[in-house]
Amino acid sequence: MISRLNQFLEYQGISVRHFEQLISASNGMIRKAITNNTDIQSKWIVKIIDNFPTLNIEWLLTGKGNMLRGETGPIAAAKEASIRGKGIPLIPITAFAGFGSQAFHDLQIEHYYEVPEFKQADFLMRIKGNSMYPKYSSGDIVACAIIEETLFFQWNKIYAIYTKSQGVLVKRVKPSKIKDHILLVSDNTQYDPFDVPVTDIAKIALIIGVIRVE
Repeated sequence: MISRLNQFLEYQGISVRHFEQLISASNGMIRKAITNNTDIQSKWIVKIIDNFPTLNIEWLLTGKGNMLRGETGPIAAAKEASIRGKGIPLIPITAFAGFGSQAFHDLQIEHYYEVPEFKQADFLMRIKGNSMYPKYSSGDIVACAIIEETLFFQWNKIYAIYTKSQGVLVKRVKPSKIKDHILLVSDNTQYDPFDVPVTDIAKIALIIGVIRVE
């Protein structure tokens, strides 16, 4: 169990000391358990559940199921693969719409990559076209984190957006002057910005990093 707890902390990017503080454990208690590969008392399990409601306690105790509660299908499998060293899946840009659905399968995954800096990424995909140049060039591989709430945007951030009318768009998102729309902006000034109705948006992912191939 303690090894899985350590995996969870690494996945969350939480230091052991910070974790000890969160569950009110004494300094070095969890670190000692990890070092010696010894389990911890049940009272600490209760503290962990209280502080980390997304953690699947069955996975923590037995290794069964997925690390995070409520996650099934390819996204959970991708995260589990990353945790176990398989890596983050690289998918075709055309597969973004289906990624995370029960219909998606490993045949659509081109490769797995282990990139420690992209722990929060759900998948990787290649950029097509030069509309986001110089930020991204055609052929660059971007790391994407799926946002479950499709109407939540951090303004001026770059997203991969699956629209029902135009397919996948990689654009910088800004507020629109039109009600119930967002403004999609290309970094390449040769491309004009345009408005998209929020009802046209089916899925979004925040781009959190890039791998550039020279």
